[in-house]
Amino acid sequence: MTVKTFISTAIISSLGLTSVYADDLKGRGASFPGPVYKAWTAGYYADTKAQVNYTPTGSGDGIKSISKRMVDFAGSDKPLKAQKLAKEKLYMFPAVIGSIVLAYNIEGIKDGELKLSRAAIDAIFTGKVSFWDDALITKDNAGLKLPHKAITTCVRADKSGTTFNFTYFLNKINPEFKISKKPTWKASSVIAGKSNSGVSANIQQIKNSIGYIEYSYKIKLGLPAAQVENKEGHFINPTVASFQDAAKYASWTAENDFYAVIADPKGATSYPIVAATFILLPIEKEETNKAVTAFIDWSYKNGDTLASDLGYVPLPTETKDAVRAYWVTKNIK
Repeated sequence: MTVKTFISTAIISSLGLTSVYADDLKGRGASFPGPVYKAWTAGYYADTKAQVNYTPTGSGDGIKSISKRMVDFAGSDKPLKAQKLAKEKLYMFPAVIGSIVLAYNIEGIKDGELKLSRAAIDAIFTGKVSFWDDALITKDNAGLKLPHKAITTCVRADKSGTTFNFTYFLNKINPEFKISKKPTWKASSVIAGKSNSGVSANIQQIKNSIGYIEYSYKIKLGLPAAQVENKEGHFINPTVASFQDAAKYASWTAENDFYAVIADPKGATSYPIVAATFILLPIEKEETNKAVTAFIDWSYKNGDTLASDLGYVPLPTETKDAVRAYWVTKNIK
């Protein structure tokens, strides 16, 4: 069986898993890592017969659910600061690194052909430009026949860690843009969808649209995505290699529960919109937490190929080791 076939089978199989044991682990939250968590839970079940159910409902819902102890663990693409973790009595550590791409639906414009400068991205999502053939966009796209058609921006309807990381990037371009899981968009035409899958579907269906989605959803649907100008002025295609170049600038420390926002990193070859996704655990549930960390540890050891082939970047070995040491100090391994 090829790796690609195994991934497809794993995702399909995991979608159909149902609770059959009283001690099944239940998680929910970020849709950003949804595809890789589906593959990991299927692989883990195949190896251990231990079942982990994860529902990709969005980071906001994940934080709410774990704070109310509705689930055993949660996923969030927005890292929580020390005060929030202390208030909600939570542990936090990273699981994997992914990326956010600007996917589009413009007739005649193929994958990677559209170049978007930082100024153009800001203008599109703040409503400063309304049409695809605006000079701010065309000046970097000589040779492309961009139409005089209104731009529809596809955004998230729910509180989203993907949105948090994308607005973090927008804030780096334009400090007046507020970082938020659910901002008030000022773009000329806005269509909202729930989760990464909802935004992806809107882009796929709406002509002359653009939206921000996690890279694996772009791959799954075959959506074209733009080259994005990084902070050093280079237009970078979203590829696993350019994500890896960006991810190496992440800094992690157990002292602050691995809080890190990687968006807009240094490096001439770095793709500029990358993000880690995190696991949240309730501090009082030591035995359940040990079951969750056993699943994540299996994924750290066995899930890198699955993650890479889905377009994610596995954590560096030293980061995984630091997380394992963190588990030991918290008595959850």
